[in-house]
Amino acid sequence: MCGIAGFLVRDRPEHEWPIVRRMTDSLRHRGPDEEGFYLDEDVALGIRRLRVIDLQTGRQPMSNEDGTVWVMQNGEIYNFADLRARLERLGHHFRTRSDTEAIAHAYEEYGDDCVRHLDGMFAFALWDATERRLVLARDRMGEKPLYYSTGADAFVFGSELRALLEHPAVPRQLSFESLSRYLAFDYVPAPHSILAGIAKLPPGHLLTAAPGSKPRVVRYWDLPFSADHSLDEHEWAERLRTQLETSVRRQLVSDVPLGMFLSGGIDSSAIVTVAARLNDTRPLRTFSVGFAERSYDERPFARAVAQQCGTDHEEVVFSPDDMLGLLEDVGGLLDEPLVDTSFLPLYVLSRLARRSVTVVLSGDGGDELFCGYPTFLAERGARWVRHLPGWLQRWTTYAVNRLPPSSRYGSVEFLLKQFFRGLPYAPEIRTQLLLGGLTVLEQSGLFSAGVRAACAGSDPYEELATAVADVPGLHPVDRLIYQHCKFYLADQNLATVDRASMACGLEVRAPFLDRALVELAGQIPSSLKLRGWETKYILKRALCGALPQAVLARRKQGFGVPIGAWLRGPLRPALEDRLAPGRVRRIGLFDPTAVRHLVAAHLGGSSDHRKILWALMMFDAWRERYLPCARWS
Repeated sequence: MCGIAGFLVRDRPEHEWPIVRRMTDSLRHRGPDEEGFYLDEDVALGIRRLRVIDLQTGRQPMSNEDGTVWVMQNGEIYNFADLRARLERLGHHFRTRSDTEAIAHAYEEYGDDCVRHLDGMFAFALWDATERRLVLARDRMGEKPLYYSTGADAFVFGSELRALLEHPAVPRQLSFESLSRYLAFDYVPAPHSILAGIAKLPPGHLLTAAPGSKPRVVRYWDLPFSADHSLDEHEWAERLRTQLETSVRRQLVSDVPLGMFLSGGIDSSAIVTVAARLNDTRPLRTFSVGFAERSYDERPFARAVAQQCGTDHEEVVFSPDDMLGLLEDVGGLLDEPLVDTSFLPLYVLSRLARRSVTVVLSGDGGDELFCGYPTFLAERGARWVRHLPGWLQRWTTYAVNRLPPSSRYGSVEFLLKQFFRGLPYAPEIRTQLLLGGLTVLEQSGLFSAGVRAACAGSDPYEELATAVADVPGLHPVDRLIYQHCKFYLADQNLATVDRASMACGLEVRAPFLDRALVELAGQIPSSLKLRGWETKYILKRALCGALPQAVLARRKQGFGVPIGAWLRGPLRPALEDRLAPGRVRRIGLFDPTAVRHLVAAHLGGSSDHRKILWALMMFDAWRERYLPCARWS
């Protein structure tokens, strides 16, 4: 795992050499072990490396035999051994045991199609010195990030925003449209970033660029769906169980100590259980984070799995004091604004794990691929409620909104309010509102007059609707899976995991996102993923007998944080400081009166505004780190 950065210019002057070093230095947390560079008259490549595979000879950037192809990557190629053997049969000669070298030789053999032969999580940069062209690519599901900026003077790229901002050709300018997207999604969806002129390469895409020419971006893979009804439930469960074991086995390959994140939910418990069965050396190390608030604490379930699997288990309790201690640093840790309240607990968990391991496996992706979230059930309920008379829908919405707020995790009151709030909208927007974010109308009342005018006529949901519409003929359940994977998983959950773990120099792998398992999931009929009102039906059948029944039968619980209660209690001073009317007015992005009303209603207990208040606090923390002197009033 690494941090990569670089730029492409015409007739690069010598004084630009320090720039690439500053870019890579900004990514030291992603690669604390070593640095490497390649420069010629058109390109500068730099990397900070976290050594995981081939500790001795795996220095990057690395080249093919004659030095005409140079490559560096952030991530892991899981099928590199098989790919290497195939390429050696075709006459290629390898000098290292590194998975990165396989990319260089695959490019020699297959050109840009090399990316189709790579299975793994990766963001790589490749320089073809003969053709004078740069190739960037990002993995299929979006586990590893990659930003780029196209300007008149340089094409600049890097693993994080902070690296690009070290180049003088990249401006620091807030995008008002992306601020609206941030409030609509709780993150900024690809291909956009929070800064104007900087884009994210979307998952499953490849970019090519040459000095003086406009970059070209193409999609090389998309989430596949082709339901196979020839197999029965038992056969699908067996195929899924076998593939999960295969995916875990090849992600256990590591030259450094490896452990497991264990939440106590089905997905992480499944990964730990399979890994424990495959592990024949010493006990696995597992790591969990919990809370003093019982309704948010999953540690008892994690302990049950750890005990059954015989792991060496460690726990950490995340408290309001921990949150307060990190709030001053969170803007820099995030790199780009994220609302996800699990970020800081995950950072503390990663810090705990990094003391004894360099790599962990996680359960990320299971909920999105196998319909684990309440949003999958909510859409079925919404279609039924929409058939009720309009007056009854309005009366029910009114009654639900009068329910008193609850601080318990996943309270019925909170879920019902979210459900009826999204009811009037199209299915994809309705689903997004259930996951989080503000409508355009809600944003309008929150923005200052200047930002409101700048965003007039723009629709933050336009690309969401287009992306889902571009995949015709999908079953409604598969459409929901597609939306969850392309947006919520790629741009929120995986971004949260990447930033929190890499801030500690920890690599996180997700076996559920292994290409073969993802493509197998696309073949399983939707009726086996969501059976009636039971979520993850086929996955539970595949794991029956392997996991404790208490884990299989428990209600879905996401990685929630009691932020609503904390904002009324120990975090109240931080809330009132960050969102003080004078501060909000001075910065000029939001209406101070509207923000003051949100704060007062939440602190008074009449409303639960935890999500939007945390969104505003996280944005302000990011702004303070990246745009400290900017004013928009």
